[in-house]
Amino acid sequence: MQLVKKTDNHLIYKKRSGRFAVMTRKKSYVNGEEKAKILLGAGLVKAAPKKAAPPPAAAEEAPAEGEAASDA
Repeated sequence: MQLVKKTDNHLIYKKRSGRFAVMTRKKSYVNGEEKAKILLGAGLVKAAPKKAAPPPAAAEEAPAEGEAASDA
């Protein structure tokens, strides 16, 4: 691993695979959302755009097959 950046509280390494590892000054690794926040703050990664949820009305418009037969 190659040291990329030192901050007051963390050491940021780049692995041979291209991924980043974040280690605290107490030699414990950071994972999950906390790691993502640290890497975003350091400017090493970009945030992925959030996907928009489909509108809930689209699912209600089409009646099920069983309902169409009972209405006739």
